[in-house]
Amino acid sequence: MTIYSVVAIPLESYRQWNNPNFWIDLPKSAAPAWTNAFGARAPEHIVMHSPSAQVAESNDGGVRTVTHSYTVRFNYDQYPADFMLLYSARYGSTQPALQVDVVRPDGKEFRVYFASLPPSQGGQNVFSSRVFSTDRAIAESLRGDTGAFSYPQDPARPHVMIFSDATQSKVLKGTYVFRETFYLFDPADSVEDSGVILGGKVYGVMGTDELRRDLATGILWAAPVALFIGLTVSIVSILIGLVYGVVAGYKGRRTDEGLMRINDIFYSLPTLPLLVILSVTVGRSIFLITGFLVIFGWVGMAKISRSLALQIKNLQYVEAAKLMGQSDVRIIFRHIIPQLLPLTFASIAIAVPSAILGEAALSFLGLGDPSIPTWGQILHDANSAGAAVRGLWWWIVPPGLMIAITGLAFALVGNALDAIVNPRSKKV
Repeated sequence: MTIYSVVAIPLESYRQWNNPNFWIDLPKSAAPAWTNAFGARAPEHIVMHSPSAQVAESNDGGVRTVTHSYTVRFNYDQYPADFMLLYSARYGSTQPALQVDVVRPDGKEFRVYFASLPPSQGGQNVFSSRVFSTDRAIAESLRGDTGAFSYPQDPARPHVMIFSDATQSKVLKGTYVFRETFYLFDPADSVEDSGVILGGKVYGVMGTDELRRDLATGILWAAPVALFIGLTVSIVSILIGLVYGVVAGYKGRRTDEGLMRINDIFYSLPTLPLLVILSVTVGRSIFLITGFLVIFGWVGMAKISRSLALQIKNLQYVEAAKLMGQSDVRIIFRHIIPQLLPLTFASIAIAVPSAILGEAALSFLGLGDPSIPTWGQILHDANSAGAAVRGLWWWIVPPGLMIAITGLAFALVGNALDAIVNPRSKKV
């Protein structure tokens, strides 16, 4: 997942995770698309831009007409939530006009929108905008087409009227064509972009949240963040605890007593409340959170490595090194610590889940780094929006499962490494 996120997903989606304008084209609180396999088929959110349009161009009396046609196959059991019409044009002193028509599967054609673009501010001007289905101009355009239906229709709800059967109050399934026609009055004018967004109730693999963000993108980007936090905290804290404990065990006496009392102080501190206090007072950067977790993550390894160092320092090869005049630093790093490296690797793997859970706990409490997507931050946003009460399970279950699965994976790796480096612990 980490490799796929870095290689396949645009980095801009990571940087713009908290920018609502970046996700404006997506639906709000949409369920995953695969839920359509169970029960009634809800409309899928459709986003189309100019590369997927059929472009036709003509010239009549000096007026150039550019038409972008979008084909939509609508075979769902419910009406779309809304629709948006996107356009962008470059023009000079004479503003172009935009006309939007919809051709239905039954052959009826509705004029949805017609208006001139705003005047240019001088020279060539690029103007981009959106026409929402709630626009009053769309309702006025459709008012004359209500007679095409054998039952009352409300032009103020164009997303229902356009997709309704003419004889029965139900969805008209089939192929729709949205035509955006631009009337250009200057040879230098051009159409930069166009598009149609059909608002749906399901989208993508993981759905979307209240801010229209694609949850699949957030969950994928959270994987490298989780690995960075887990591996960094576990490696640094285990190595600190290893060196700290070995020095205490090897030196003994007052050094051992003093270092272990410091260790006991850290061991007795309430970790989560202190992490909360540090996050509030110091900062909530992901690097600061990683440092906070390291501060409290080394104490357990220090006790284990100290007890092993007390045994190893009395072995004959260590005594021989002392008689040869080797320094304490050389003995510790050359003869004692290498003996503990297999245990260290297993401890690193086992410590990763604790680091990930620590960050997730802080983020869930609203004290994580809000600028980047993490599984804990996604759960915090879901909790703040009342996702559980509203039944938005796709906002809660996937990040929770990812935390559990990642923790389980590293725990199994740690157990496997422990079985390899401690073969005596295997049952015969």
